[in-house]
Amino acid sequence: QVQLVESGGGLVQPGGSLRLSCAASGFIFDINTMRWYRQAPGKEREFLARITSNIGTYYTDSVKGRFTISRDNAKNTVYLQMNSLKPADTAVYYCNTYWETRNYWGQGTQVTVSS
Repeated sequence: QVQLVESGGGLVQPGGSLRLSCAASGFIFDINTMRWYRQAPGKEREFLARITSNIGTYYTDSVKGRFTISRDNAKNTVYLQMNSLKPADTAVYYCNTYWETRNYWGQGTQVTVSS
C-alpha cells in the first residue's frame, strides 16, 4: 500500500532553514508527481509546491524564492528545502501524491518558527 512518511520538522528561529523529507513506498515513485502542503492552526490546508517526474517544479507565490522542492528517485524521497523562514510558516507540513485514482497523505511534520 502507498505510504508517505515525512520527517525533518522542528523549532527554528525566524530567518532560519529546515529541510523536510518524505519517504515514499507502495507505488512507482519515479513516474509520479509529488507535492507539499501545509496546514496552520485554524486554516485550510495550503498547496506549496510540486515536482513532476521530469523534475518540473511549481510553487505557490507565498514560498517562491524561499522554498525548493527536489526529489531523489533512487531513494524514493522528495524534499522541501525551506529558507528564510517566517513565523507565518508555522504549520504542519504534509507530503502528497495521487496514485490509481486516490489521493494519499503522510502523517505530517510540525514546523514551528519562533524566537
